[in-house]
Amino acid sequence: MNLQNLLQEKIGLLRQYGTLVEPITSIAFDSRNIINGSAFFCIKGENADGHDYIVEAIENGAILIAGTDAGQFEVLSKEYPACTFILVQDVRYAMAHFSIFFYNHVHESLQTIGVTGTNGKTTVATFVRSLLNQLDVPAGSIGTNGICSSKGQITFKKSTPTTPEAPDLHHIFQLLSEEQDQAAVMEVSSIAVDQKRVEGIHFDIAIHTNLSSEHLEYHKTFEHYKEAKMKLFKQASRSIINYDDEGMGRDLINAAQGEVLTYSLKPSSKADLIADKIHVTEEGTSFELVYRNRSYIVHSTVFGDYNVANLLTAIGVGIFNGFDIETMLPALAQIENPAGRFQVIDQYGERKIILDYAHTPVALENLIEEAKKLDHRKLIVMIAGIGIRDFNKMPLMAKTIEGKADKIVVTVDHPGFYDPEKIVNQVMTGFSDQTASNIYTSLTREEGVITSLELSGNDDIIILTSGCINGAQIVKGKEIPHSDEEIIQDYFSEISYIGEDTIGTLY
Repeated sequence: MNLQNLLQEKIGLLRQYGTLVEPITSIAFDSRNIINGSAFFCIKGENADGHDYIVEAIENGAILIAGTDAGQFEVLSKEYPACTFILVQDVRYAMAHFSIFFYNHVHESLQTIGVTGTNGKTTVATFVRSLLNQLDVPAGSIGTNGICSSKGQITFKKSTPTTPEAPDLHHIFQLLSEEQDQAAVMEVSSIAVDQKRVEGIHFDIAIHTNLSSEHLEYHKTFEHYKEAKMKLFKQASRSIINYDDEGMGRDLINAAQGEVLTYSLKPSSKADLIADKIHVTEEGTSFELVYRNRSYIVHSTVFGDYNVANLLTAIGVGIFNGFDIETMLPALAQIENPAGRFQVIDQYGERKIILDYAHTPVALENLIEEAKKLDHRKLIVMIAGIGIRDFNKMPLMAKTIEGKADKIVVTVDHPGFYDPEKIVNQVMTGFSDQTASNIYTSLTREEGVITSLELSGNDDIIILTSGCINGAQIVKGKEIPHSDEEIIQDYFSEISYIGEDTIGTLY
């Protein structure tokens, strides 16, 4: 199919002004990223409308403009006759299909595995990529922790925290293909589905982790949020579904198309993959895996029942790829754990520091339950209000942690355009006693991390929840570099340990 046929048949074209003569060199939805020969798609975002930047895009070199403003196109097409303007029904739909065309349908050369759910997407994507690579199926991943090929991290500035916009997504597929990867595991957020970032992709496998309230600042209703998640499975040939999830599991089992594998942590369930007799140690977790009436003992470095469930999804992908359980067992024992997901740091004295992205009430509750299985004296937990997320969720984080930790630190994550003090105050409203002596507050994440460390001593567990997106804090639209690990390292490099219960004094 040539470009003109694409414009006529695949992108919902309503009217075209001018004939495209020069080849397209890139796709952009930000006028600042335009180069000579770019196609510019006028996306309407929360804070800006691409239609307001058309002239800037043209001056920067755009030769094709796609949008929905007929009146503006009528005028501009006369002012810039060398440019082609295409009026479309849906700019995001058009951009997705244009991206597929521009990158020569490269996603079809990869096994595409989409992971969705309120919690666990990053962990599942990491587990699946790790398992496939160990099974000699070169795989990359796309998600909150960045872009990885089978050979390692790829430097790529993502357009969004989790699922990239369509042009970036198909560019990444091309990069993975150039690395000779055979599979791409990607986190698919509800917002990404709703915004058609994965439009036109038929996934080989779709994975469901769980569903609880999240992103209502965008979706407005829980039902809309759920519907967006459900749509992914209409774009997939095969599905792996959490049998235990009350939020969406049963609906997906009934609605999913093609072959389905279910997984469960309940021995009495009728799921295809069941984990039973879960045993947690300081080194990881072992459990009995039941599949097709046969039992296998799995040893893995993962922590927590919920991560055992996440591991079952990776096993499901292995099964769909034709591998038997015996072949997978050695790989499961060496599965890679994602950074910031029950990431244990234990080199600073006789204490454990756990970094975990938990940023929903359900994830926080699961995290605390699993952390308490480890030997400890005091439990110190830092929670954060996230300025770029739903404000109504913030008090629920406080309600979840109240009474479950010895010390609680309330801080701010990604304040966005909000005053950090307003965010902290919103979290604090969830405590029944906001004046409790074991609750501390800080107005930056860095201060929150340091306060948590100052409150700790030997044999304590310090849990730092929520966390950075792509190694940065989002403040007033800008990404400010931030690393919890660097803050921890710098903190302990300046002190020496004195006594069993104290952190120490400055050098």
